Amino acid sequence: MSKITKEQYEFALARVEELLPLVDDNTPANDKSAVELTVMSDIVIAYEKEHFPIEKPTLSELIELSLEEKGMTQRQLAVEIGISPSRINDYISGRSEPTLKIARLLCKVLNIPPASMLGF
Repeated sequence: MSKITKEQYEFALARVEELLPLVDDNTPANDKSAVELTVMSDIVIAYEKEHFPIEKPTLSELIELSLEEKGMTQRQLAVEIGISPSRINDYISGRSEPTLKIARLLCKVLNIPPASMLGF
């Protein structure tokens, strides 16, 4: 696909909004509106990926979000992986990075995918 212009993006975005009410889970995949919705969505996604890339969360954000999701305190996490609460605080504040062993434990305890932990 060639470069998508801002005008094409805005047109596609407007069409997606018009088409969404016409297509639902029961619409056949070969329905004219369903096909057009797929094409227009692809244009919107391609443009947004290029122009509005999503920043990957930092290690400290990952730990904080995971603690919040699990309803866990920094102290509880520290006890669970066998390090001091101040060490957890160092990771969250960005003062230090966990060792590979600790990173592995953080992934396991907080259900963080290892790829996310490594910044991929």
